[in-house]
Amino acid sequence: MIVRIGEFQAAPGQAEALKSFLLSLSEYICASPGCLSYEVLCPLDEAGRLLVIERWESAEHHRASVQAYPKDKMQDAMSLFAAPPTGGYYALA
Repeated sequence: MIVRIGEFQAAPGQAEALKSFLLSLSEYICASPGCLSYEVLCPLDEAGRLLVIERWESAEHHRASVQAYPKDKMQDAMSLFAAPPTGGYYALA
C-alpha cells in the first residue's frame, strides 16, 4: 500500500469552488481499481490551501486513475488552481 498526498492552492476567490471540485472527485476515485481511501483536508489557518490524502494498492493504480479521468473535466477545473498541484507517494513507516 502507498499513500499519495497532494497539495492544492486555490486561485484567488476560488477556495470553495476548488474544495467542491476535489470533494466531487471522491466517487470517481473511490471507484477506481486499487483505491483504498480518499480524503480532502482543509488547513485551519489557510483557506485557499487543500490537501488530498489517498491510499492506494500501488502508485501504478493511482497513475492509471489520473490517466483515465476525463481530460475535458480536468481542463474545466484548471481555473480553480493558483499553481499546478504538487504531491508525492509515501510508504507507511
